[in-house]
Amino acid sequence: MLTAIAEEKRIIELYSADELTEVERFKVPSHVAIVMDGNRRWAKRQGLPPVSGHWRGAEGVSTILRAAAQLGVEALTLYAWSTENWHRSKLEVQSLLRLLKTFLLRKTPEMVREGVRLSVIGDISKFPENVQKVLANSIEATAKGDRIELILALSYGGRDEIKRAAQKIAKECVDGKLRPEEITEATLSAHLDTAKWGDPDLLIRTSGESRISNFLLWQISYAEIFLTEVLWPDFCEKHFLRAILDFQKRERRLGKDETR
Repeated sequence: MLTAIAEEKRIIELYSADELTEVERFKVPSHVAIVMDGNRRWAKRQGLPPVSGHWRGAEGVSTILRAAAQLGVEALTLYAWSTENWHRSKLEVQSLLRLLKTFLLRKTPEMVREGVRLSVIGDISKFPENVQKVLANSIEATAKGDRIELILALSYGGRDEIKRAAQKIAKECVDGKLRPEEITEATLSAHLDTAKWGDPDLLIRTSGESRISNFLLWQISYAEIFLTEVLWPDFCEKHFLRAILDFQKRERRLGKDETR
């Protein structure tokens, strides 16, 4: 893991003095979520097959994860595999599975060294057993990480998550553990995959698209949203810092006093 001095030197090299001066450490979002979009478009622009864009995008995860940790972000949720990704061609799905497995095998030692704790949201039962095993090993190996939590949304869809949460609540009602009139917004939140981390403060989407794409539908009700034209494989520390600076300029009302 980088020493504090080495980290500070790296930050100074990456960001301009003016940008660093503007960062208010006490206003850094504790939970950031990112829709990592643009891998295939990046590959197309380079004249490469789609899988090349995915590989390049995967390499960028470590860069942004490290930048988030340096700035004081506590949890980083990445939309890595949507429920809709299963509908892509068989060849692309197989390539994505290999990428996920390889990423975990290569990056787990690095995550352990840098104090990263890995978690997952989504329905991972759809993944092959060998991928599930590698994923479980990575989660176990990083369990003591206390610097930042990396949450990978895998085989994840916001609607599917809400459906699964509703099913859990319905079962509790059937079992007599809960009465329908006792169900509140807090009840639903507590049954979502993200219950232990709370809602994200900031949602970043790359590639210029302005869709939510079925990501954290319940949780981003009051999240600040930052859109950038930059494709995910080109998204670097400076772009991430700009998103944080933009967040710090917002006035977060969380639904209160909206008419003022």
